[in-house]
Amino acid sequence: MLETLMLSRIQFAANISFHILFPAITIALSWFLFFFKLRFDQTGEPVWMRAYRFWVKIFALTFAIGVVTGITMSFQFGTNWPKFMETVGNIAGPLLGYEVLTAFFLEAGFLGVMLFGIKRVSARVHTLSTLIVAIGTTLSAFWILALNSWMHTPQGHEMRDGVAFPVDWLAIIFNPSFPYRLSHMVIASGLTAAFLIAGISAYRLLKGDDKQAPKLTLKIALTVAMVLTPVQIFLGDLHGLNTLEHQPQKIAAMEGIWHTEKGVPLLLFAIPDEEKRTNHFEIAIPKMASFILTHDFDGEIKGLNEFEGNHPPVAPVFFAFRIMVGIGMLMLTISWFSRIQLWRDKPLPTWLLRVLVAMSFSGWVATLAGWYVTEIGRQPWLVTGILTVKDAATTIASGNVALSLAMYLTLYAVLMTAYLHTLFTMARRAVEIEEITDDERVKPVLHPAIAHSTNQSPNTKENDNV
Repeated sequence: MLETLMLSRIQFAANISFHILFPAITIALSWFLFFFKLRFDQTGEPVWMRAYRFWVKIFALTFAIGVVTGITMSFQFGTNWPKFMETVGNIAGPLLGYEVLTAFFLEAGFLGVMLFGIKRVSARVHTLSTLIVAIGTTLSAFWILALNSWMHTPQGHEMRDGVAFPVDWLAIIFNPSFPYRLSHMVIASGLTAAFLIAGISAYRLLKGDDKQAPKLTLKIALTVAMVLTPVQIFLGDLHGLNTLEHQPQKIAAMEGIWHTEKGVPLLLFAIPDEEKRTNHFEIAIPKMASFILTHDFDGEIKGLNEFEGNHPPVAPVFFAFRIMVGIGMLMLTISWFSRIQLWRDKPLPTWLLRVLVAMSFSGWVATLAGWYVTEIGRQPWLVTGILTVKDAATTIASGNVALSLAMYLTLYAVLMTAYLHTLFTMARRAVEIEEITDDERVKPVLHPAIAHSTNQSPNTKENDNV
């Protein structure tokens, strides 16, 4: 049977992997919803309300599962990693508390108005509620990533008898890796939500939905993806440079570099062999790794042999990094190609719509791969330089951990099946909906210039067909 430490690591990985999927959608989807609602308030066009009504249901479902799965994360600090809170609880506790006091209270306080208040409050109050929920989801990412980044690049604390005490909260929150991790995650959420919207919209079109709403959301999602993908590549480069400075052993594992050398090649593919400390079947571009990481073709990069006994397992980090980059390149290609087709006023061919459907959850794959690079790449440390994973782990019987792990995995399999089934069922049913509700017919008071710019009344037949 696997030992307690390994089972605890697998359980935590399973819990965080399943949980992160849902905030990866809701952080950015809330901003999409705010944009849809704002456009409806500005133009009065029912198609914007139709888009809002469809996607707010998906947001509510995703948000609910994200909250429930997030609760299990806190349990594990006590059951599986008791030494973590004993050692760094003075820092981790307040940061998690700030997340609850600011982000979660905003989300919980205004989510009800956003979901159920459209008939009970004014249009401005409802739109403001949608904005506050979007701000709340982003604040949640802010605090969680502040803690996670501090665990990678801790500062602003002092150790007393093996316990970390805060001495500078600004330094703790805005630690060296925080800006890069926060921006990288927020953009990743934008891409995850964009490809989900594009995929579900393409699915509706394939099912014969000829209304304007899926065409509109498809165009918006592809536009966002087209813009954010190059931004993410740029931020990824900055993040890599920051990681090279503070966690060079992680970069060495990502690139499969065993020996410190200059003019290091970029490995497109290889099979790392940690036992022999070498790579097999290398396919490489000469000197390109040095150029990317140091912006110098002859730049020096430290190899894993410099950190023997103090570097992460190489193969998982190496392959996860390539999966993340590969999905990113695919996102870039598909979003630009699809959006250019629409710019030319050409309908997307059936094969391309099917590709978009297949990529509905590509953001999940890229996010998980990136998260594995980040978290596995920190090994053997739980908090760099302060606490190792081994020292933080529980000593309870491995059978107890195995039982809880099996229960978690079973529950997550059921929840994921139900979630995916519900999403595509909602998409199929949306194909059959043609009527416009009274709420969607209500046209807010518009600025004369905006009213004049709309070429048709919201009550025309064309607008009804959303």
